[in-house]
Amino acid sequence: MDTASRLLRLLSLLHSRPQWDGAELATRLEVTPRTVRRDVTRLRALGYPIDAEAGIGGGYRLGPGGRLPPLLLEDAEAVAIAVGLRVATTTTVSGVEEAAISALAKLHQVLPVRLREQVDAIGAHTTQLPQGELPPVDAGVLVTLAAGCRHTEGIRFGYRTHDGTESERSVEPLQIVHTGRRWYLVARDRDRQAWRTFRVDRITHPVLTGSRYRFDDAPDPVAMVAEGVPAASRISARSAYQVATQDRIGFVRLATISRSAASAAALGS
Repeated sequence: MDTASRLLRLLSLLHSRPQWDGAELATRLEVTPRTVRRDVTRLRALGYPIDAEAGIGGGYRLGPGGRLPPLLLEDAEAVAIAVGLRVATTTTVSGVEEAAISALAKLHQVLPVRLREQVDAIGAHTTQLPQGELPPVDAGVLVTLAAGCRHTEGIRFGYRTHDGTESERSVEPLQIVHTGRRWYLVARDRDRQAWRTFRVDRITHPVLTGSRYRFDDAPDPVAMVAEGVPAASRISARSAYQVATQDRIGFVRLATISRSAASAAALGS
């Protein structure tokens, strides 16, 4: 194995689990521990933050920050990412469209021909219905809300209700729900001591407070959003929505709610 291939393999191993023993890495790479140390030094010089701890229980781990490590994708994973990026080019999240187009162009360039043909076929024969004029959602707001959900950390933000009333809210976020048209935050309102849904496009200047919490009575966030739409109450739970969760990335749940429910009155506390 040449040096470049070995460095990519080392990065892949470091990314696959939190910590590796030096001897175990040497065995996996079929090199000596000394070569592992040299390769770690090379990766650090390239900008990858690799932490090392000596002694019993020590080892190597990929630290936070730095450059993104190369991704080694299976064929199906590469196609899924390409399709997802195509969808992101038409999202209502402001600032994401151009980044999605740029990332899609880079991915398309390196895809093998057989996978490129699959992606092109999906793009050529897929049409998205017009969404109408929807208010944009700030990507930075989504990131902050998702961080609060992930780390069970309180958030303060400004909020505008459907009638234009503005207020300051302090909440304990549970999950973000996307209905296909709008984004909602399901959270416990600390001042009102009650569960609420908040339209993300009406949230401004969210700030993580540092306060931690635990939920003993958390509701189903997708059901809560669906029940907040008047038409949803007339549809059985089985047919009202389908849910896809993505816990490791952003605590976002995607809900495909029936057409009649999605076109009903908007939610907002």
